Amino acid sequence: MVSINPVDIAAGQGALRLGVFLGVCLGLGLWEAWSPRRSDARRGVRWPVNLSLAVVNSVVVRVLAPASGVTFALLAEGRGLGLLRAVTWPAAVEFALAVLVLDAAVYLQHRLFHVVPLLWKVHRLHHADRGFDFTTGVRFHPGEIAISTVYKGASIIALWASPEATLAFEIVLSTGSLFSHANARLAGDRFWRLLFVTPDMHRVHHSTDGVEQNTNFGFSFSWWDRLGGTYRPTPQQPHETMPIGIDAARP
Repeated sequence: MVSINPVDIAAGQGALRLGVFLGVCLGLGLWEAWSPRRSDARRGVRWPVNLSLAVVNSVVVRVLAPASGVTFALLAEGRGLGLLRAVTWPAAVEFALAVLVLDAAVYLQHRLFHVVPLLWKVHRLHHADRGFDFTTGVRFHPGEIAISTVYKGASIIALWASPEATLAFEIVLSTGSLFSHANARLAGDRFWRLLFVTPDMHRVHHSTDGVEQNTNFGFSFSWWDRLGGTYRPTPQQPHETMPIGIDAARP
């Protein structure tokens, strides 16, 4: 594995992440226009809200962690902290383990946001979106982003994820969040969801039905829901017409 100066990662990761983010948004926007899954996008109403939240949340992260998750990885590296130091791993194995364990931690975090009432109060803004497209993947309450930043930071330090692995994880998570919310048809969905969270899989999670809303918590890799017993293959109603958002009757 090529050695990369952590300082260089911290300095350049913002531009890299932004470039990937904008490229993925452009690709998903074209895909949604070419092969939409639903016809209720209401972009003129929803997009300004969702994208404005993305801008606000980027400022929140910048204040809490100037180099995002890499900030915490550099802290752990400088102090010799973390579980991965307990065993000598090949560099490639350590890299892959860090990305996978951090993704599992995000799956658990998502479940907590649905179970703990105080956390649900901020997370419900994400589910309040009455449409479903890639911009839903950036629609989060600033309070949720602040909590998530601290939670992920603690996970990174406890694990001692390297700056390289942390940066890879954050790109995977950001891309997965955008992709899993895409309002698009994916050929071979059943094949792809053996590994990745597909739009049809995650759309079930945004159903107004409370039971369906507590399934399919993953953003990137689909196996956490299968292992955690929260996987649901299809919604009760067809994807094209299933109601999206929060049922006002839900406690």
